[in-house]
Amino acid sequence: MENHSIYVNQEQIGKALVTLAAQKALVDIGEPTYDKVVEMLYSKYHCYLSDCYEHPEYLSRVLKVLFGRDGDVIAESIRTQLEDFKYKKPIANFLELICK
Repeated sequence: MENHSIYVNQEQIGKALVTLAAQKALVDIGEPTYDKVVEMLYSKYHCYLSDCYEHPEYLSRVLKVLFGRDGDVIAESIRTQLEDFKYKKPIANFLELICK
């Protein structure tokens, strides 16, 4: 049972890291940018920013639709913030999908 709780905690930590990195990248550009992304994630995929840890393709698509090539700047900002954690497979997978 203890191993299960360690796994859950690692998942929760990874999800929190990804969510905070995405929030920071979006808010750094401006509150309206953050609001647009969050609104589109919910209207199109019925999910929140925190759900993008499991579904990075949602965030990737929303960034491309809203910002075109400029969405790459946001993805790069997220990647930079998570650089120290990319040895963790779920975070590496997340980064791979949003930085396509």
